[in-house]
Amino acid sequence: MMDKKITATGALMGMVAIILGAFGAHALKKILTPELLATFETGVRYQMYQAFFLLLLPTFKILTEKTKKTVFYLVVIGVILFSGSIYGLATNYLTPFDFKTIGFITPIGGLLIIIGWGMVFLNYFKSKH
Repeated sequence: MMDKKITATGALMGMVAIILGAFGAHALKKILTPELLATFETGVRYQMYQAFFLLLLPTFKILTEKTKKTVFYLVVIGVILFSGSIYGLATNYLTPFDFKTIGFITPIGGLLIIIGWGMVFLNYFKSKH
């Protein structure tokens, strides 16, 4: 059941990354500076990396269901904080909310993603296979 949830979330995350990438390339290209557009694209790129990671996660047979679940939540929350805050920061002047006030969540999201990947890495060393 968890594998199905992980796969569906990875597919959704990838689909949203494609939509946001197209939005950035077409709509935002006209109103953002090249630097801000590059920042927005960084959020899209890292979101897509994590989508691929989630799509692969169910195939990692050496991971317990508990570990997969933990990695899943670390990555999803990490993407929301990391990529989500980058999207807000890149389009900051287009909204009434100042995303710079919550810019501190960007590295927290990045750290959660790193911990998720690190858990997979460490489990390969602990594996008997």
